[in-house]
Amino acid sequence: MSNDKDEAAARKQLVQGLQDDLAREYKAIIQYIIFSQKLDKAQYMNIADQLKIHAHQELDHALAIARQLDYLGVYPVHMPKPVEVSEDNEEMLWADLRAEDDTINNYRERIRQAEAAGEIALAEILKGIITQEQDHQIDLATALGVVPDSRIRREKGGKGKK
Repeated sequence: MSNDKDEAAARKQLVQGLQDDLAREYKAIIQYIIFSQKLDKAQYMNIADQLKIHAHQELDHALAIARQLDYLGVYPVHMPKPVEVSEDNEEMLWADLRAEDDTINNYRERIRQAEAAGEIALAEILKGIITQEQDHQIDLATALGVVPDSRIRREKGGKGKK
């Protein structure tokens, strides 16, 4: 009986994590749309174009997560995580990079949870998403001139500038 309770608790944690992931995807869509239009210096034009692509990819991620929640019999959340905005170009990019770091770390945990719950297809979908999220992280880190690995930023306790 305890095993059934453990499985139910693990499934509940997985579902809550997916709901949080979906809310983070909504946040990313909003930020990427805003920032792709607001970056206003010549040095940021290439990354502004990349942010438009990122926005579309984040929408695809949100749709994939919502579909998985539906498969699990759960109604998807409708509110984004708090959106960060700034008028400063560099701070916009830092906000997006911090969000990508957070998203990647959460998807790593979600993959472990999905695999532990025997949700192999979900784990594979999440692995595909995390691949794109890491590409976003690299694009943003490159634009900022920093190391694209969020683990380094956490270990140094800051933004991780070179």
